[in-house]
Amino acid sequence: MGTLDYIWLGILAVFQGPELFTLFGLPVPVTLVMILGGFLTGIAVGATPGLAGPIAMAIALPILISVFGYTPDALLPVMGFLIGIMKGATIGGAVPAILFNTPGTPDAFMTTLDGHPMARRGQAGKALRVAHFSSAAGDTFSDIVLILCAPFLAILVERYLDLPEKTALLILSLSFIAAVIGASPGKGLISMGLGLLAVYVGSGEDFYPRLSLGTSTLSQGFPIATSVLGVLIIGAVFHELAGLWPVAPHRSGAETGRDSGDQRLHAADIRRLLPYISRSAVIGTVVGALPGVGSTLAATLGYTVGKARHARRGSSDGLKFGEGVPEGVAATEAANSSVSGANLIPVLSLGIPGNAAAVFLILAADSIGGFNPGPSVFRFTADVVNPELVVAFGLFTAMMIANALNWTIGGLFMRAMGIMTRIPKHMLLPIVLLLTLTAIYVQEADMAMIWFALGFGMLGFGMRLVGMSPLPFVIAFILGDKLENSARQAFAATGGDPWFLFTHPVAALFMAGAAGILIFTAVRRKPAA
Repeated sequence: MGTLDYIWLGILAVFQGPELFTLFGLPVPVTLVMILGGFLTGIAVGATPGLAGPIAMAIALPILISVFGYTPDALLPVMGFLIGIMKGATIGGAVPAILFNTPGTPDAFMTTLDGHPMARRGQAGKALRVAHFSSAAGDTFSDIVLILCAPFLAILVERYLDLPEKTALLILSLSFIAAVIGASPGKGLISMGLGLLAVYVGSGEDFYPRLSLGTSTLSQGFPIATSVLGVLIIGAVFHELAGLWPVAPHRSGAETGRDSGDQRLHAADIRRLLPYISRSAVIGTVVGALPGVGSTLAATLGYTVGKARHARRGSSDGLKFGEGVPEGVAATEAANSSVSGANLIPVLSLGIPGNAAAVFLILAADSIGGFNPGPSVFRFTADVVNPELVVAFGLFTAMMIANALNWTIGGLFMRAMGIMTRIPKHMLLPIVLLLTLTAIYVQEADMAMIWFALGFGMLGFGMRLVGMSPLPFVIAFILGDKLENSARQAFAATGGDPWFLFTHPVAALFMAGAAGILIFTAVRRKPAA
């Protein structure tokens, strides 16, 4: 079978999959409905300050698995819903930033610099349209790069890297994530070390479970949903609640002028914005392809580059970046939106999650089974159909469908979600906590897992208090088993050579890169400390 055959099978897997209902006699595939539902949910979540796409994905994943089960037919509907949330939350985040000067996520802060001044001048509608167009354009560009690059990179890795090199590549990726996330490389390494420690409890190939303290409860290890949701989501809820404790609950928001004048986005406006969108889309895609860097850096770089261009060329209305120019909104939204697709390049080609949203896509694949993100996915077998490759092209199809929804109904639904910004955090956060604990119990059906989740939540809360990012913990927890298995296989394949990471040139180069990244980042940040 050729490439085109697999692409066609992936498209058919979405459009001819299990039907949910019939409409005018035509079957409606469940995957299409799930993509639409996830997309609309994502916009609403993104438009709600205090929430984010990963929180909705974390709550939805266990519930979706309990509904669809663990059959191969569940992969595309579940992952389609998660992809829809990821896409929708990307454009929904601009709503509170523009209307109420309230960035729901760190990367949305740059949108407030020009988006909210436009809203105060009575151009909120136009600012939202600029944000939607820029976000959709950047996201589409990033997805195209993903579809072209992920198979190519996976084929290169599978063809030229052996077991020692793959082990060293995992260590390099973890080192890079530890170095670039958080206040310092030291805190990143501690977070990553805690994740590896947690994942190795009760695991291993020995007859007696490791680190179980002789208890039957710990001998089974910590379920991945319990630890990841605890540190990432429950810890964030605890931290947000602690921030609300000293102050009286109130509705957030800032004054916004009534819309006046032309709020539409004309062809002349688009031509003026395209240079900013294109530059930011490239920046966001490059940044997103690096595991763990995230959209905040992309938004900052995109805004900075756009500001420099705007300063050189000037403006017909005499306004500068930061005073309410559409170019500032476009530069920021194109940059942070183009990260989402590129973040899946290391996921699908290497099996390495680059951000929190990618974490839950990997969790879905691991929980359901039948799809193991990594280089082995893109094996174009001629005689026997590779089902993982069909799923991969089905995911690409789902992303293109979500992009089509973004271009058509995304802007309208996004502008209608301004009401979500009125929900006060002191009412929202307990609901999120209850839903998260419910989702964990639905999947595990054991009260001990609830206590574990709360314990990991306290760990995540403590990490945030000391300025330590929980993302290296989560990624290390996910990759820990893969790293150990790869190291064991490499050790056996090299005849028990304990120095296999340094006797193979490419593996040694990766290890040197891991050490160099940590040293360079530590030295660079030392003066700022």
